Amino acid sequence: MLFHRVAIVGIGLIGSSLARVLKHNRLAETVVVYDKNPEYGKKAVEIGVADENVGSAAAAAAGADLVILSTPVGAYGEISKEIMPVLKKGTIITDVGSVKKYAIAEIEKHIPADSGIVYIPGHPVAGTEKSGPEAGFLELFEGRWCILTPGKFATSAALEKISEMWRAAKMKIDTMTPEHHDKVMAAVSHLPHLIAFSIVGTVADLEGYEQQEIIKYSASGFRDFTRIAGSDPTMWRDILLNNKETILELIQRFVEDLIALERNIRWDEGDKLFELFSRTQKIRKEVIEAKQDQPEIEKKILAEINRE
Repeated sequence: MLFHRVAIVGIGLIGSSLARVLKHNRLAETVVVYDKNPEYGKKAVEIGVADENVGSAAAAAAGADLVILSTPVGAYGEISKEIMPVLKKGTIITDVGSVKKYAIAEIEKHIPADSGIVYIPGHPVAGTEKSGPEAGFLELFEGRWCILTPGKFATSAALEKISEMWRAAKMKIDTMTPEHHDKVMAAVSHLPHLIAFSIVGTVADLEGYEQQEIIKYSASGFRDFTRIAGSDPTMWRDILLNNKETILELIQRFVEDLIALERNIRWDEGDKLFELFSRTQKIRKEVIEAKQDQPEIEKKILAEINRE
């Protein structure tokens, strides 16, 4: 058992999936949850992924060995301010935010000097577009990467404990600086989500197309964009606004590449199109070889997404 009392603030997809890992592997004696949606906390206890549901983040954090922030990153500052007075010396805080520079700044500014409170920033790179405690499942993290970005409030012992927790979830562990993390995530996650939101919005607003037909024939590619675009609006608003500098740079690069593609099509430059498509096909093969597209795990995830 790694922890006696674990507090999870935010019991959506990631929080509830991690709660399942903690319970399944007996890593915590007690799992207590708080969510601003009181029904989420009640449901978490009802379905057995949490032992207690309380009425505030401070009540959850009081006496905890580990506090996990799994809300949208925009709430980190307010939550941190609320919980710091009740944390005991040696309490470990971790988070699951997709933007690390912002998350670290918002949490660390509330940690008192010489308080003995430990902070291990983290990001499990996994998820679906579903939300809520019932959306979570044990296999969500399996075979994926968890990126840790320890800073000035980290200790080697706490880093190992958090790593062990994520290894129990069958994740692979990597460490990097917050700055590097945010650049990588902007490229592999934030920009693709932004493009998906844009494409779904563009297609939905097209004149001369029947909405019914767009839905009817969506299996031809549009469907995959709608899956990504179906993600939590609050979470993605916070991510994009709080990693804006890197994302704006990538948007500019993407716009330039899109204009080049438009030119290739307009002037029948088939050789250039073929060269691009060959390069992207190679990337797809490399993703598969890196085991970041795992059919058996994807089947489990899809089954959970589509369950009633």
